[in-house]
Amino acid sequence: MTTQAPIAVTGVTGVVGGLVARELAARGIPQRLLARSPERAPVLPGSTVHQADYRDQDAAREALEGVETLFMVSAAETADRRDEHIAFVDAALAAGVQRIVYTSFLAAAPDSIFTLGRDHHATEEHIAASGLEWTFLRDNLYTDFVENLVGEDGVIRGPAGTGRVSVVARADVARSAVAVLADPAAHAFRRYDLTGPQAITLEEAAATISRVRGHEVRFENETVEEAYASRAHYGAPAWQVDAWVSTYTAIASGALAAVSPDVEALTGSRPVSLEEYLRGVSPAR
Repeated sequence: MTTQAPIAVTGVTGVVGGLVARELAARGIPQRLLARSPERAPVLPGSTVHQADYRDQDAAREALEGVETLFMVSAAETADRRDEHIAFVDAALAAGVQRIVYTSFLAAAPDSIFTLGRDHHATEEHIAASGLEWTFLRDNLYTDFVENLVGEDGVIRGPAGTGRVSVVARADVARSAVAVLADPAAHAFRRYDLTGPQAITLEEAAATISRVRGHEVRFENETVEEAYASRAHYGAPAWQVDAWVSTYTAIASGALAAVSPDVEALTGSRPVSLEEYLRGVSPAR
């Protein structure tokens, strides 16, 4: 009788990693849950919790020993996230991990208009060069965050113009990840674009929020210069402001408008729309 090697799951104190860990546990798949703060990790049957930080290669290597498959949720947005990812991938390689399933970004490229997409491209390249098997889940911007774009005055402001974005719910990303992790070898060396069922403008997003919430929300297009000026009062570092503004310019460019069938192909059911998400419609399981 052989014992199934545990799947290592990162990001378990967050939404995507937490959803993935709970669904894998429900399927009886053994797991090793990695968390910077182990006390915050969920308590799940068939799982053990291990302290690990992407920056701490020794702790990460120890936590990953005996693991064949690693689900790597991208780290929190920081100025040095690229270095964090590379350090963690190297620790996984040293620990004997055989494959990585990584949450990347739809338009990941060395010159991605959305500046944080460049970190994802560098991570993809490093994983691919490591010799490990890999699967990249290229998520679009999250449906869950669209309402967060609305200011206190009920206005979404940014230089998005009439560009479209096929936002995807985090629950649909998690469902897709579980489908891959349940049979990872079948998805080796594949990139999946994870999007919602339609591409919408921010004007349409505002109208949808208005309709569902029952109060007026509108979109106001800004120039790039206006966008930087309107965000200056936050006192955020330059890299972060660049990321905020480039969210909108990436939408304007059309780089985030593609609608992919991959969520439904992986899970057997279509992803939820923005309106369904706001109304609390759960993705089919």
